[in-house]
Amino acid sequence: MLQALIYFLICLAATTAGGISGVGGGVIIKPVLDAVSGMGVAAVSFLSGCTVLAMTATSMLRSRGGSVKVEKRRGTLLALGAAVGGILGKELFEIVRNSGGTTVDIVQQIMMILLTAGVFIYTLRHEGVKTRNVQNAPACVMIGLTLGLVSAFLGIGGGPINLAVLSFCFSMDSKTAALNSLYIILFSQAASFLNTIVRGTVPEFDWLILIAMCAGGVIGGILGRSISARLTNKGVDRLFLVIMAVITAISCYNLYNCFA
Repeated sequence: MLQALIYFLICLAATTAGGISGVGGGVIIKPVLDAVSGMGVAAVSFLSGCTVLAMTATSMLRSRGGSVKVEKRRGTLLALGAAVGGILGKELFEIVRNSGGTTVDIVQQIMMILLTAGVFIYTLRHEGVKTRNVQNAPACVMIGLTLGLVSAFLGIGGGPINLAVLSFCFSMDSKTAALNSLYIILFSQAASFLNTIVRGTVPEFDWLILIAMCAGGVIGGILGRSISARLTNKGVDRLFLVIMAVITAISCYNLYNCFA
């Protein structure tokens, strides 16, 4: 029971921060659980994905009456691409996991470090970067597919990568990128979850922990969207930078433990 409470609090904090900044929460939950839970990588990825799915669904429902909106055309093209990418990413995860040993864990941690560090640097310097404004439908779908594939493989939802790509490729401000990121995450995580169910590759886990984590995700999604409405774009950027720095540090610790 105490363990379930701890996981609930971790997911509540992670998804509240994720709902505000658009990272979804999985990018926080996954490395933290890798560090403290003692569960296998497959169980952590599945539980993290379920929590993010619950959180993003809640956040999207809460955002319907807000001033910031999802871009219907480009956002939906990205989301559809992300759904396909979510399935491909889960397939890739199973291939690497079945190669044996700690290969998948090492690959995930290295990718997390490179991606979060890269996004951190981009966010610091993005005001001086000339952004694009992609309108081409096939390009939108391919960008969404790539985002979905990477996020499903890592089991993180993909938020930090989404935000950097949405800013650079589509010239979205922080709040618009955050909401569209959650929309993309919803599709990619739903596709990844359904693929896991259909293929019968659901790992063993404690149902009480899943319920506690998803409850934390739902409440975090509600709190995150409420707080986000009160923050400026600069406030969202500051929180995002803090999250990236923390996750990079935790991923470095997890990678060290893979070889310890």
